Amino acid sequence: MGDDLVESKSKELSITCSEEEKKLLEHIRSLSFGEIMIFIQAGKPIRIELIKKSIKL
Repeated sequence: MGDDLVESKSKELSITCSEEEKKLLEHIRSLSFGEIMIFIQAGKPIRIELIKKSIKL
């Protein structure tokens, strides 16, 4: 079983992303920290919401 794990790590993965998915990845990578809510329609991200302010009491 351990050999399967090592083998799967060495395989290359090729994924084609839509323009919306590329934009989503750019937004995620630009965040230092925080939360993001992703709205999906027909299997594609259509909108994201970033939490601007959170107050811990």
